[in-house]
Amino acid sequence: MNDPRAAQLAANLAAVEDRITTACVAGGRKREDVTLIVVTKTYPASDVRLLAELGVRNVAENRDQDAARKAAECAGLPLSWHFVGQLQTNKARSVVRYADHVHSVDRLRLAGALSGAATAAGRELGCLVQVALDAESGARGERGGVAPEEVGEVADAIAAADGLRLDGVMTVAPLAGAYAGQPRAAFDRLMEISARLRETHPAANMVSAGMSQDLEHAVAAGATHVRVGTAVLGVRPRLR
Repeated sequence: MNDPRAAQLAANLAAVEDRITTACVAGGRKREDVTLIVVTKTYPASDVRLLAELGVRNVAENRDQDAARKAAECAGLPLSWHFVGQLQTNKARSVVRYADHVHSVDRLRLAGALSGAATAAGRELGCLVQVALDAESGARGERGGVAPEEVGEVADAIAAADGLRLDGVMTVAPLAGAYAGQPRAAFDRLMEISARLRETHPAANMVSAGMSQDLEHAVAAGATHVRVGTAVLGVRPRLR
């Protein structure tokens, strides 16, 4: 492989694949039951193209302005785009143009905005309820998300909305609260929330959890999707 960047990405991907496979073996899970989503935020479209050549099929972004541009530059590649950042309702129309999944639905107003945009675009958008394990009832988490007690209300709204499909739940291991510094306990709690959700929405079986530093804990808990950025692409450049 003559391109140094391609070689670096290939090596990093192989290392992440080894980590996921080892975690699956340790947890008695099949490797194909865990989907790797590479988070490409702050990195150029050229990296996304290289990742696609290396077999990556799921990429994620957390800022609409960057995501919309990169998705347009990479149109035609066999990729599914995931939006994982906090999302303002006024960005719904833009996000619906390229995203296949939004992991960060955490309020009724956002579900409504996404529904209107998806319906107008003639698309079906997969949505996950973002769960904030550091939030009290009635409050949002520091990184977005709804308190566990309110997951059902948001999920029901998504399931009933035109143009949306309820796919499951997502969380980020919290930096504060009872689960701070305890990613395995946090992901176990998310699995409990997922199981309760599937009692009323059986098809909502996607569990998005785990990043570069804690993906093993997520796989052990039962996550179906892990969101890995730094371990594949390297330490991120500072945003200006």
